[in-house]
Amino acid sequence: MTDNESLAARAERAAQIARQPGLYKVCEGCESIVVRDAVTCPNCHGYRFDTDARRVISQAEILGKRLPNSIPPSELL
Repeated sequence: MTDNESLAARAERAAQIARQPGLYKVCEGCESIVVRDAVTCPNCHGYRFDTDARRVISQAEILGKRLPNSIPPSELL
């Protein structure tokens, strides 16, 4: 997948999140967006979250405009 394809996929996912912000929350440790039911962040294992819909939408817009800059836990093995 090229960077442009990856960025387009992230933008689409961000748009989906922004349409339904009540289903998500923002990790206060690493600023990832996770599903509302998550107890800990799958990326940093943090447990403090911001559930405000405006914050979710704002963070989705930020993340949708840039390539990922963290290593997913699945790649650390």
